[in-house]
Amino acid sequence: MSAGPQSEPPAANQDAAQAESFAQRAYGAARSVFRWALAGGYFFMVCPVLILISFFVDQKKNDGAQRWLSRSVVRLAGARYQARRAPGFDPTRTCFFVSNHVNLFDPFVLYCTVPQYIRGLELESHFRIPVYGWLMKAVGNIPVPETSQPSDLKRMWRLTRAALDRGTSIVVFAEGRRTITGRVGDFQDGVFRMALRFGVPIVPVSIVGAFEFNHKTSWMLRPATITVYLHDTIETVGLSKNGVEELRDRVWKVVAAPVHERIKAVEERCR
Repeated sequence: MSAGPQSEPPAANQDAAQAESFAQRAYGAARSVFRWALAGGYFFMVCPVLILISFFVDQKKNDGAQRWLSRSVVRLAGARYQARRAPGFDPTRTCFFVSNHVNLFDPFVLYCTVPQYIRGLELESHFRIPVYGWLMKAVGNIPVPETSQPSDLKRMWRLTRAALDRGTSIVVFAEGRRTITGRVGDFQDGVFRMALRFGVPIVPVSIVGAFEFNHKTSWMLRPATITVYLHDTIETVGLSKNGVEELRDRVWKVVAAPVHERIKAVEERCR
C-alpha cells in the first residue's frame, strides 16, 4: 500500500532557503560591483573633460553637459528617477532648494530633476577629494567652512549672495549629513538665516526611494525608482528675521512627510 506523498523534512527546507538566500546575496553583490564600476568609471573618465571645458566655457552654457553626466551616472548605477512638481512650485524663481540627504548620488539625482541652473553648498573638505572635488570647484559650488570662524562664515554668505544675484539657485542638504535610518534628521539653521536675511524663497525638496537604492551604511546598489518631490515655493519676504526656528520646522515637515510616509508603507509590507 502506498504511503502517499512525503513532505520535505524541515532541515531540507531550511537548507534550500539558505542556499537561495546566499545566491540572492551573491547576485546582489556582483551586480553592485558591476554598477559601481560602470558609474564610477564613466564619472572619472568624463570629469577631466568637463573640468577642462570649464576654463573656456561659461558654466551656464555648459549646463547641458553637466546634466548629461548626472543622468548617465544615475542610470549606470542602476536607478531610475522621476520628478513630481507641486502646483505652487515656481520654476522661474531663484531660490534655495532645501532637501533631505540620503546617499552619494543625491546631487546627481537633483541635477537630473530640478529644472533650473543650480549650484550647491558643499563642505570645504569635499573640494580636496581628487577629481570630484576638482569638478565641484570648477563648476562653482560654494564651500561651507567646517569651523565657525566669523571670516569663513562671512565668505560663505558673500559667495551665496553673489550666486543668487546672478540668478543661480542654491541646493542645500540642511541635515548636514546623510541619514543612516532613512528618516529625515534635524535641519541646521544656516540656510534659513540666509533665506530670511536675503529675502530669497525656499523650495522644500523630498528625495524618496533613494534609501532603498543605496544608503550610507551599505555599498550595495539595489534597483529602485527615486522620486524627487518639488514642493510649493515658500516666500520669505515679510517674515520676521527672528523666525528662523519656525521657518526651519515648517520646511522640515514638508520635506519629511513623503519620506516618512514611504518608510511607513515599506515597514507595513514587511510585516
